[in-house]
Amino acid sequence: MKFEIRPCCFLTNKGVRHQHHATTKQQEKNQKEIEERATTFHNMETEASCGQNNFEMSETLATFLASTPLLEEAWRVCNIANITFPGAYLVERIGSVAYIAFSGRQMTSGSDQKCRNLVALSKEDGGVFAPLYRHSEAEEPMVHHGMLKLFFSMFPSLQIQIADLIGKVKSIVITGQCIGGTTASLSALFLLCHLLSLSVYPPMSVLCITFGSPLVGNEALHRSIRRQRWGENFCHVVSKHDIMPRLLLAEIVNHIPHIQALLQFWHCCMASPHLPVAGLSSQVSNDLKYILFHSVLKDLELLTQADDPSESLFWPFGSYVFCCQEGAICVENVASIMKMMHLMMATGSPNQSIEDHLKYGDYVAKVSRQFLQARNFEEGIPDSSYEAGVALALQSSDLTDKEPVAVMAKECLQMAQHSDKPNLNAANLAIKLSKIVPYRAEIEWYKACCDEADDQMGYYDSFKLTGASRREGRVNINRHRLAQFWNSVIHMLESNKLPHDFDRRGKWVNASHFYKLLVEPLDIADYYRTGMHRERGHYIEHGRERRYEVFDKWWREKSVPEEENKRSKFASLTQDSCFWAKVEEAKEWLDNVRSERDAMKRQQLWHEIDNFEAYARQLIYNKEVSKDVLAKNSSFSRWMEEWKEMKSQVQQITPLFPGFVDGKVVP
Repeated sequence: MKFEIRPCCFLTNKGVRHQHHATTKQQEKNQKEIEERATTFHNMETEASCGQNNFEMSETLATFLASTPLLEEAWRVCNIANITFPGAYLVERIGSVAYIAFSGRQMTSGSDQKCRNLVALSKEDGGVFAPLYRHSEAEEPMVHHGMLKLFFSMFPSLQIQIADLIGKVKSIVITGQCIGGTTASLSALFLLCHLLSLSVYPPMSVLCITFGSPLVGNEALHRSIRRQRWGENFCHVVSKHDIMPRLLLAEIVNHIPHIQALLQFWHCCMASPHLPVAGLSSQVSNDLKYILFHSVLKDLELLTQADDPSESLFWPFGSYVFCCQEGAICVENVASIMKMMHLMMATGSPNQSIEDHLKYGDYVAKVSRQFLQARNFEEGIPDSSYEAGVALALQSSDLTDKEPVAVMAKECLQMAQHSDKPNLNAANLAIKLSKIVPYRAEIEWYKACCDEADDQMGYYDSFKLTGASRREGRVNINRHRLAQFWNSVIHMLESNKLPHDFDRRGKWVNASHFYKLLVEPLDIADYYRTGMHRERGHYIEHGRERRYEVFDKWWREKSVPEEENKRSKFASLTQDSCFWAKVEEAKEWLDNVRSERDAMKRQQLWHEIDNFEAYARQLIYNKEVSKDVLAKNSSFSRWMEEWKEMKSQVQQITPLFPGFVDGKVVP
């Protein structure tokens, strides 16, 4: 889909208040109610990250949205943007809540055979979304190229507007319909990334609410958002039969002209929301409706039958609220979202798939009213509260009387409960962690023995030089056992089998950090003992295992930084786990500087050695090294002696050859 980039504009706070003066008091009353209940929701959200499952968390979000005017307020400003600001957005501030609404009337033109084209964020964003891809797995987070271009066309003015709001409001709600919803999602991601770099207190809450929005990015983007624990910041409202949020789950390359015509029809309707939808839909040819409806439905069916969401080029993220005449249900499990999209659309018709995109105002109003209505169980009271929740959700989806869809929908909702058990997995991992403690303890004992040995080589050099002995052999086995455990932890986290905040939990951050400081020196020793540096290159760039980079990230981003107090004695473990790899590189520099004939290269080597010496001395001064570093016969101590000797020799040569080091030798 090709986007025509248009200049964006915005409605000032003053302008909005003037235009809607008659409703300002009611809006401010609504905002007060939203803020009060938002505090309660935040507390429930915190509990959910510790103990609730996906289905329960989704129900909590749905209850919050339905019991406050937030959903209605979001739709109100979204509707204003649709009518008044095509290709742009508006900003409205009411009390301590600011709304940013992107118009759904984003203009498209021409035909783009790469309508499902994804582009890596890191190659296009100039660092705007860096927290989403920095230190990410091999697959990069990617987003729809056209939508990203559309977002950046509005980005300069959006930056100014958001900068003006930060510190003045407690919450920002970003919303949009149709393609405006994708721009809203990207804007919310930008704001969340931006807030990471700021020290805003109290922290600002961000919520993105979209209406009938197409998907934005791939599986890696979904995983990155979950790792940042931002899934709960996104709520996507999808009407029962609306084709728009389902389009990018299907192969639509051959239907670009139909989609362009459909978008133009929707834009006309958004500009005149008072006109009856049923009457307007007659302007769309039956052939167009039929072709699009059945093409999308067929591809959705194939996708859901695969039972593997990874088959899809695009992945949903956040919570999805599926709404209809009977109410709404909320899920956030990816497979469940895709199945519900298929099942609900399958009960509709080509006409409904087009018209439903224009009925969000009606659905939003009904969701809020029906929240207060009592519901009865049609087949007796279920045996558990969970079964009761599933039964009520089925009633809200209006699928209970549609066989066999009702059976599949029930299985879909049950899958949302049982497919992921992250907290149970975390509890089992804690048990496994306790079982590997003896392996770690044996390595600690080995280090203590090396540090007290008569040869005064220390931990690193003892393992490097005597790695083939029986004692070192046991240590080597334990090293591999620990690596296997921690690799499995990372794999589970990146497969979304652990809680969203797992890598922020102090127990696991501290355990992984201690493991890294204890064991990585042994990995470095083994790397250089076996000569891998001659085949691949030095350890830090060419031999370091990815798990250590992941644990570096966990430690940097831990929730509560430790207070940095001056140490009174040397650390039990050197605080730079790559210290010995840097020593090995410094040893090579020292050998090369002796033989290097090129004056400029010799100057560069001398500079590198000087920098390393300064770094090492700072670590020693701060007592951030273990005493094995300073052992008489350690690699570092021997290197320091050689370096001192060379500097002494150079000092004697310098009067005779003033440019020996800086490369300006005069013959």
